[in-house]
Amino acid sequence: MTKVSKSALEFLNKLKKNNNREWFDEHKSEFKEEETKLKDFYNAVLEDLNQSDTIEKMKVFRIYRDVRFSKDKTPYNYHRSISFSRATEKLRGGYYLKIAPGESMMAGGFFKPNPADLLRIRKEFETDDFEIREIIAEENFQKLFGELEGEEVKSAPRGFDKNHASIDLIRKKSFLVTRNFSDEEVLSPNFREELKLSYLALRPFFDYMSDVLTTDINGESILKE
Repeated sequence: MTKVSKSALEFLNKLKKNNNREWFDEHKSEFKEEETKLKDFYNAVLEDLNQSDTIEKMKVFRIYRDVRFSKDKTPYNYHRSISFSRATEKLRGGYYLKIAPGESMMAGGFFKPNPADLLRIRKEFETDDFEIREIIAEENFQKLFGELEGEEVKSAPRGFDKNHASIDLIRKKSFLVTRNFSDEEVLSPNFREELKLSYLALRPFFDYMSDVLTTDINGESILKE
């Protein structure tokens, strides 16, 4: 299976309208059938990623929602999501894919880095933002993803000047990009290739951030030999 089947979106759309245990139990065999087909597609995407990168782990997120601390008590996700983690300390960043009726998307980047990594990234932007701005301003990057996204602090992180020229980057707490896809695009035979091109377009961004996170502020490697 090298494409997403129409029946997968149809099942998720029905689940969205019937998000309860009784309906799901009655249609569990249908879910398992669609899940098997989707996993074949995920593996094809993994194969494509490994042609130009090294993926350590593929994680398919559960359809069951954790509702313990949520006001929304519907028990199931009506989307299917997957992440791909890059291998070794040298390769930072992660890829993401969500399949959902009317809400499908791919994404990639650095979601809420740990405090040490976040400080290192911010210090790099404070010192020199030329390379990162060149990467995110590149024509194909802009065409596919638009602006760099991510939750931000309101003013400036502690220890940083709120009037710094790079404060728009420094105040971010995550560094992400997304590309949305219509249902028609998801069901197209070209969807796999579009994902491949999208993930490939992230590589300059990933390579830059990996270099930042594996060196100190003077550019010296912090990795163990």
